[in-house]
Amino acid sequence: MTLGWIGIFRLGLVQMSLGGMVVLTTSTLNRLMVVELALPAVLAGVLVALHYAVQITRPSWGYRSDTSGNRTRWIVGGITVLAIGAFSASAGVVMMGHAFWPGLMLSFVAYLLIGLGAGAGGTSLLALMATCTRPDRRAAAATITWLMMIFGIAATAGTVGALLEPYSPELLLEIVATVCIGSVILTVLATWGVERGLTAEPEPDAAPLMQGLREIWAEPRARIFTFFVFLSMTAYFMQELILEPYAGFVFGLTPGQTTSLSGAQNGGVFVGMLAVGIGQSALRIGSLRSWVVTGCLGSALALLAIALLGQMNLPLIVPAVVMMGLFNGMFAVAAIGSMMQLASEGRTAREGTRMGLWGAAQAVAAGFGGLAGAGAADLLRLWTSIPTAFGLVFIVEAALFVVSALMALRILEGGRGMPAGRLVPGE
Repeated sequence: MTLGWIGIFRLGLVQMSLGGMVVLTTSTLNRLMVVELALPAVLAGVLVALHYAVQITRPSWGYRSDTSGNRTRWIVGGITVLAIGAFSASAGVVMMGHAFWPGLMLSFVAYLLIGLGAGAGGTSLLALMATCTRPDRRAAAATITWLMMIFGIAATAGTVGALLEPYSPELLLEIVATVCIGSVILTVLATWGVERGLTAEPEPDAAPLMQGLREIWAEPRARIFTFFVFLSMTAYFMQELILEPYAGFVFGLTPGQTTSLSGAQNGGVFVGMLAVGIGQSALRIGSLRSWVVTGCLGSALALLAIALLGQMNLPLIVPAVVMMGLFNGMFAVAAIGSMMQLASEGRTAREGTRMGLWGAAQAVAAGFGGLAGAGAADLLRLWTSIPTAFGLVFIVEAALFVVSALMALRILEGGRGMPAGRLVPGE
């Protein structure tokens, strides 16, 4: 048996819950540390990078779900750990306001839990989809579930931003607790019985994890795609930790307004993903390569606009951020379609391990990109104005997107009607 559309939609609810919790820790809490608590942006960057660094364990979680015969328990367990970490991170930020070191230690542990939970739950979820979705539905399934995740991010950020006015620590904890508890309940309901009858028994002669990783790394497509994921995701995440502080410092937006700005950005991502899903799958417009290149170059132009708006003191940050989200979404959904297709190539019963490898590459890139962006902004602020410091980081990010577009032109097929994710072999 394979997943039907209802089953795919149910798994999308898990992605929606995951995105809703993670956005609170990478946007709202980050802004509170940098602006309200006047802490260095690099400190927030270290914490967020920590939760990405822990996700280098994703291949291990994927391997465990490959060999256990039950991915659901890893999904539910991971989301539960993520929820505990998200609430603890909020408590840590509140505590840092009056007891810095205890709050920092709590935040350190919390972000470790966030990384472990997202790695275990997210990797097992993607592996279940790659294993149990018909090949002709995988790209569509990836699009549906990521659209739902982006919807969860945008809806959570926008709603929390509105509810957080006027800001108070008590209100923050109450809202985050509600989001986390609701996400765990929704995950349990969404996965209840969905795996029954879908997956095969675990591989009886399962190779050790490192041997499995060596086998996958020897596959040219998997190896090339890993490099592409790392480079493009570094570009994708460099603005993650500095966009809200930039909006607060330069444009005077409040915590609620910058959280809503994050919601607007992810609303743009949602529309961009939807455009690719409809354009390529239904209307047959463009190829995978053309959508990836368009997304990368459009993201670069939007980042240049964001940098210039700060220099010119023009209050157009919201439309510029929405534009960036739109092109980010175009790029991301094409890469996701590739990932879903490539996960089932090569040796069978390795879907979880492949998804884990690419998830680890994405996580390392996200942590590196976010930390590099925050650290560079802090250093540049020592020598130049705030708008110029942040603007230079956005310009570097734009350059990385251009390089990613050039790489996509080389390694991705350009013909119409080809399966999403097909790479040029041997390059």
